[in-house]
Amino acid sequence: MHRRTIPTTLVSTALLTTAVLASPATAATAAPDHDRTVRVVAPATPQHWDPLTDELWDYRGNQVVLTRAGTNPNDGVRRPFEYAVVTKGPELADVDVSAEVRLDESVTVSNRDVVVIWNYQGPRRFYYAHFSQDNTIYPHNGIFVVDEADRRRIDDQWTGSVGAPPAVTDADWHDVRVSYDADTGRIEVYVDGADEPLMTATDTTFSGGRVGFGSFDNFGRTRHFRAVGTAVTTP
Repeated sequence: MHRRTIPTTLVSTALLTTAVLASPATAATAAPDHDRTVRVVAPATPQHWDPLTDELWDYRGNQVVLTRAGTNPNDGVRRPFEYAVVTKGPELADVDVSAEVRLDESVTVSNRDVVVIWNYQGPRRFYYAHFSQDNTIYPHNGIFVVDEADRRRIDDQWTGSVGAPPAVTDADWHDVRVSYDADTGRIEVYVDGADEPLMTATDTTFSGGRVGFGSFDNFGRTRHFRAVGTAVTTP
């Protein structure tokens, strides 16, 4: 399987404290907007993250922690209950999100999960990858799109009764990476540095938005959360 690499030739954006620093990689010529690539690093501070419910979150050292499960919004659209979105830096179209994640719910809870979000345009429009130890139920351990309706499963691995092998089966930290190509809609989800993606999908419902972390109806944490992608530009 070919692993797409996003070029990093023009703009490097690092969110190291509470400021956004941007500098051209070359000062000779200005390249077209669609070639502008940025790096976004989201430290564990409330200045960089915007949760749905502030009191459910804590920032401990380098960790962004969802301390307990969120509440079902019960507004007619079934989707993750609680998450936080990275607010610093530009919105991204092509994007490669990498992070370490940990599921803090007991391993005796078979449906426990965390999610990584990208192309977030609002609370009812975004993509997410669901990392769970259960792979036998439609909403578990897959790739989903929320578009003003109940989350829709789009990964190639789902057979109707089983999906990709469980992404996480313990209480340890795991490296995860989500790659999205805005032109083709290709999505690849990797766990623990594997050469081959655990989950794949193709979808072009929308492109461009923010990234985030959370859980459907459990709780967990992340650290070293970062994204590389092409900045969305307005006409």
